[in-house]
Amino acid sequence: MRLEVHNKGGHSSQPVPDNAIYHLAAALTHVSQLNFPPKTNDVTRAFFAGMAKLDTSPLKPDIEKASQGDEAAMERIAQHSPAWNSMLRTTCVATMLEGGHARNALPQLAAANVNCRVFPDDSLDYVIATLKKAINDDQVAITVDNQQVKAPPSPLRPEIMHAMARITDSMWPGVIVLPSMSTGATDGRSLREAGIDCYGTQGFFIERDDNRAHGRDERILQRSFYEGQTYLYELVKALTKAQ
Repeated sequence: MRLEVHNKGGHSSQPVPDNAIYHLAAALTHVSQLNFPPKTNDVTRAFFAGMAKLDTSPLKPDIEKASQGDEAAMERIAQHSPAWNSMLRTTCVATMLEGGHARNALPQLAAANVNCRVFPDDSLDYVIATLKKAINDDQVAITVDNQQVKAPPSPLRPEIMHAMARITDSMWPGVIVLPSMSTGATDGRSLREAGIDCYGTQGFFIERDDNRAHGRDERILQRSFYEGQTYLYELVKALTKAQ
C-alpha cells in the first residue's frame, strides 16, 4: 500500500505546522504501533499443536493454548518470535520512503510504501479500514499499489503429508514434519485460485528467526542447498508413483 501526503509547500525559511513529512511521520508511527488481532486457522492450529508436543521451554503451555485459540496465549508467543507473530495475524510494515524535492523547500509530497501480509481470513477492505482508523488523518491518502486476489488455502491432504514425513525421516531421522502457513507470497496463489491444490516444501534448514530472504545477505548453508535438491527429487518421485 502507498501512504501519500500532498501539501502546497513553500520556502523552508518560513516553516508552518502543516508539513507533509510530519503528517507522514505521525501516520507511520501509528502503523508501527498497530497490532491486528491474533487468529488461527486449520494449518496454524495443527502447527502449534505439534510444536506444543515438541517444545520443552517455559512457552510450552502457551503454545498449546494458542493452538486452541486462546488470544492471550497467542499474544505471548507472538512476542517471543517474529515468525510466529506473522503466522498469527495480519501485519503491516513500512519498507520504503520518499519525500520533498529540495533541501531549502517545504515538502509538497511525502510518501511511504507499507507492505501488508494479510491473514487469509481478513479482507482487504478490513485492513484498509483498520489502517485509516489507526492513522486518523484525512491528509494521509491510502492506495493499493499491488492488490492480490484472495485464494483459498489448500487442504492438508494425508497422502502428501505422509510422503513428506517418510522422506524427511529417511534423510534426517528424528526430524518432525509439521504443516506451517507461509508468511510470504508464492506463485501457488494463482494455482489455488484456479482450484489446484498447492504446497510448499523445500528441505532447507534455516534459523527460525534469521530469515534473510530478499536481503543483500540472503543465504543458506551450502550443504542445505544440496540436501534440499535431493529431498525435492525424492518427493516428486514418490508423489508421481502415488498417482
